[in-house]
Order: sequence, then structure tokens, then C-alpha cells
Amino acid sequence: MVQKVYVTYNDVHKLCKDSAEKILKDFKPELIIAIGGGGYIPARILRSFLKQPNGKNISIQAIGLSLYENLGTGEPEETPGTEVVRLQWLDFSSEAINHLIGKNILIVDEVDDTRTTLQYAVQELEKDVKEQAAKLGRSEKTNFSIFVLHNKDKEKRGKLPEEIVDSRYLAARTTKDVWVCYPWEAIDIEEHDRLAAEQPQGIIA
Repeated sequence: MVQKVYVTYNDVHKLCKDSAEKILKDFKPELIIAIGGGGYIPARILRSFLKQPNGKNISIQAIGLSLYENLGTGEPEETPGTEVVRLQWLDFSSEAINHLIGKNILIVDEVDDTRTTLQYAVQELEKDVKEQAAKLGRSEKTNFSIFVLHNKDKEKRGKLPEEIVDSRYLAARTTKDVWVCYPWEAIDIEEHDRLAAEQPQGIIA
């Protein structure tokens, strides 16, 4: 039986708030790329806390990747797949995409489970930005960093560049290998919040 842990919208809000100061200090992001669907809401909440007084909001781009496979049980749990499916990507034919080159870019997702999706996102984004920079004759270095709400303490299938793991990776919380139930997945949000309130305090702290 998979152990479920319930996270509320308030929990997500606080995790983003608590992490923003370190992100501003260590990463100084100029652009956010949210991995859908789990990264959309954390990215938007995080943007509010990253905004500097009298400064502009950090732009958010979105990519859609799918790794999990449905277990066919009717329950929300899924099992990690082995192949990343690209559902939505950045339009590198657009003039606006040139703004990625030479920027500090923060990739946001909700959970680092097998790390396969994050590996794919970093590899493909780095490759595409490098190719685009070469076409335009630009040499500025583009830096990618990662923020996730939860990192599962388990062996990872995917690998990230050492420079990201060492200094440009932040998980708001590290958890055991549990199934984290996020509020945007809930059909009955009142039931979801009730289950979150009844679970032991600090279960994924």
C-alpha cells in the first residue's frame, strides 16, 4: 500500500515563501520555466515572492512533460514511467524566445521523484538554447537552476549536471518515498484538506 501524504494550498504557499529568499540569494532568476502540470501553481506563487520592490514581475514560460503512467486502479496514484513524453515546448521560432539566451532561468516542478523529467527538461532546454545562440552568433552563458516543492529521498534514475546539483538545486522539503497528494489533483478539496489536517504533523517536514 502506497503511503499518501496530503499537501494543502496553504502548505504550498508557505513552502514557496520560505524558499524565495534563498532563491533570490543563490539563483537570482530572470525567467521561470514551469513544468506542467505540477509546476504551474508553485511557479505562479513563487513569482510573487521573488518580485523586488519597484521591480518587474519575472516572466513565466511553460513546458509540458509527462512521465507517470496510470495504474488503472481509479485512484490518484500513478507509477513512474520510463519515457518522457513532450506535450508542450517553447517556440524557438518566436523572436521572444531569444530572451532566454544569457539569462538565469529557474525551472520549477512540484516533486523530484525519479529525476527523469528534470533531467530531460535541463538537457533539452540547454541543447535548444545553445543551438539558438549559435544561430544568432551570441555567446552569453545561460544558467539553469531548479526548484521543487518536494524531493523524494530515494535513488534517482535521472542525472543532473553537477553544477546544478551542487549549487543551483533547491527542494523546499525532502521527504520519504511517499505519494504526495497535491491540492490541484483533488476532486473534493474539502475532503483533501480534512485528510491533510488529520495526518501527523511534520510528516514530510
